[in-house]
Amino acid sequence: MIMMVRKAGSLQTRLFLVFFLSLAILPLIYDSRSLYILCTQIFIFAIFAMSYDLLLGYTGIVSFGHGMFFGIGAYSVAIFMKNFGATTGNFLFGILVAVVIAAIISYAIGMLSLRLKSHFYAMLTLAVSQLLFVVAEKWRSLTAGGDGFTFSVPDFIRDRFSFYYVCLLAMIVLFFVLRHFVQSPLGKVLKAIGQNEQRAEALGYQIINYKVIVSVVAGVIAAISGGLYAGMLRFVNTTVFSIEITLDALLMTMIGGIGTLFGSILGSGVVEIAHDGLTSLAKVHPIFERWIIFMGLLYIVVVLIFPSGITGSFNNWLEQRKKVRMQQKEIQMEEAGKKAG
Repeated sequence: MIMMVRKAGSLQTRLFLVFFLSLAILPLIYDSRSLYILCTQIFIFAIFAMSYDLLLGYTGIVSFGHGMFFGIGAYSVAIFMKNFGATTGNFLFGILVAVVIAAIISYAIGMLSLRLKSHFYAMLTLAVSQLLFVVAEKWRSLTAGGDGFTFSVPDFIRDRFSFYYVCLLAMIVLFFVLRHFVQSPLGKVLKAIGQNEQRAEALGYQIINYKVIVSVVAGVIAAISGGLYAGMLRFVNTTVFSIEITLDALLMTMIGGIGTLFGSILGSGVVEIAHDGLTSLAKVHPIFERWIIFMGLLYIVVVLIFPSGITGSFNNWLEQRKKVRMQQKEIQMEEAGKKAG
């Protein structure tokens, strides 16, 4: 049984590497600016969705305001680029500042609300995100309000080809870092909390500490994705604080498979490709301008076909195959024993 688990783990790793290698080769095969932009956006939102999956999929924490960390990252990078110059150092420093701010806010929210039921965390994150939205709207001297502002970016971001690889590398590194995180002893405790919080607490674990840790990690990862998003657009406005950003992450996580991380990447691809395709079809017929309706229908279809998400359903299928094989081996061994007897 242990050998089968190890083989499954190594098979998954090989599949991940093949998938990521294919993404690395794609721009060398098909040179298209629109492809670079679409894939870059998929990579960025995959990072954001993975951060949300840490909360919902592994710890069972629901957040309605997770997009605020995305917005913090976007505005931090944009403000540094605009006020201090479009250099690589300022870009990295903007992300660093975003990481620090996101860590402080997520820690404070976690300590205030995670001692209580998880829905208090959801409501508090929503309240803080709306507060930041109002601040961004009113502080026009810094944020230009709802109109937003454009800014210059370093050469490696301006070049869509090179920025494609920057975002791909960021997604791959963060995926394996988070995968190691959830497979660590700390990650196993988080899974236990998500499955049965009372039982985990009865075993002696300080639930609040683990919840705050995962809240901070998720906030930091979301801020990084927001910084990359601002760099890609070279523009930022208050929509980065909207609840739609959080709902996108929720949709991507559920379509790809909750509690899988890799499902967040697949979910991001499905949502962004569908969005891009439906937006393009708006030129053909005005009905496609209401693309959000079709996204809802897509979600319903995916949930009906893959109740556990794409990755979750695939994992369930693999487990069923393993069980069938084990049963077949047991039957063969019993028959061989009867013949030998």
